[in-house]
Amino acid sequence: MPRVLFALILVAFAAFALRPAHAHGEGPEARLDPQVRNFISLLLDGGDATPVFDEIGRNWHPGFTPMALEVWSLARRPQTVRGIVDLLREKTGQPLQYRIGEWFQWLWRRPPRPYPAYAQFKSALYGLIDERFAGYFDGDRQPLVRLDEIRWGGVRQDGIPPLRAPKMIAAREADYLADDNVVFGVEIGGDARAYPKRILAWHEMFVDVIGGVSFAGVYCTLCGAVILYETVHDGVDHGLGTSGFLYRSNKLMYDQATQSLWNATWGEPVVGPLAGKGIRLERSFVVTTTWGEWRRRHPDTTVLSLDTGHRRDYSEGAAYRDYFATDELMFEVPLVDTRLKNKDEVLALTFPRVSSETLAISAEFLAARPVYHDRLGDLEFVVFTDSSGANRVYESGGVRFVEYDGDVTARDEAGVAWRLDEAGVSNPEGLGLRRLAAHRAFWFGWHAAYNDTRLVR
Repeated sequence: MPRVLFALILVAFAAFALRPAHAHGEGPEARLDPQVRNFISLLLDGGDATPVFDEIGRNWHPGFTPMALEVWSLARRPQTVRGIVDLLREKTGQPLQYRIGEWFQWLWRRPPRPYPAYAQFKSALYGLIDERFAGYFDGDRQPLVRLDEIRWGGVRQDGIPPLRAPKMIAAREADYLADDNVVFGVEIGGDARAYPKRILAWHEMFVDVIGGVSFAGVYCTLCGAVILYETVHDGVDHGLGTSGFLYRSNKLMYDQATQSLWNATWGEPVVGPLAGKGIRLERSFVVTTTWGEWRRRHPDTTVLSLDTGHRRDYSEGAAYRDYFATDELMFEVPLVDTRLKNKDEVLALTFPRVSSETLAISAEFLAARPVYHDRLGDLEFVVFTDSSGANRVYESGGVRFVEYDGDVTARDEAGVAWRLDEAGVSNPEGLGLRRLAAHRAFWFGWHAAYNDTRLVR
């Protein structure tokens, strides 16, 4: 955590703790559950915390475990950490030591037993970091995910700033890009745009109008996924941003109107006023490819300008270099599946309108098979993979493709040539098959979102 931010947090904690507990009517702090106040007071510098630990111990509830872990994650005094670990070992009977991730994973393997004021605790604790966080958790609607699996990512709301209506330039002006640089390509209604990974990794979201449609491109760098969502649902344009929190190492978005938290992989609100209201954003298609290949296919494409309004090192590979270089995770997830390495890439598919089944296909598997057929529910589809490793998924409608030239032509088993573009494939008789939404992701991230996903490798 940056030192300046931590210093501000300490000041907020001090101001909070110095408010008299009996000062009814002097603000929301006075109405906090006594144990919530006790846990938050452990973060103050100085003083003997033994009486606080004793009181927490006398009133122990199984739901205190996640509260203790979240205080531990922010604590800087060794005495506080030792006190928390000693308390946890005594009350849970677990012999775990000072690896907080092991405690979280132990917690997540057990059925949730939340303390009644746990949501209030999260709002009060993180509201001291950013007052906007106070609106995330302590609401009337039942959350759709476990609150103890929601962890702070270390930044304030929009602390990783989304690019809103970003400046785009013509391909010929993009002399900062090399042909092998990774881009995320989108074409809607003939409007082709490229969003380079080297820029988007610093911002993790763009909000843009493409082909006359409002979209949010959500990039979870930790789980290696870019998903393109239409932001308008039932006539409401949800102004999305970066919440500062994660669920199973995947970023949570928020909407500006209600401050609900949205799962970036599911495209739906999971905590707050909009949770459980049946809202799910429509996905669109995006392709992970190279700048050289995208520009060859789309010479009239526009691409993000380096003039983003922010100062960052936008060189290729600069953002998250150390994280991408290993298979280690920055934030734990409840369960890992060792059939693939954590950060092996998969093509992730879900078509909730036709099937509850989800599918992950190894990118390495697809690279060796330019044409691959499969189905989810009754929806048959084909994946074409070109020489850059880019995957495009199309409805197959019973047509069996057997060849793909890696460019724009595929042949079916009858020898008929079909032409591919970003919207679909078509044959000389005018029959068309539509493009389907899919995206690349790290295996661990997709599996964390869908533990029962089918894997092809």
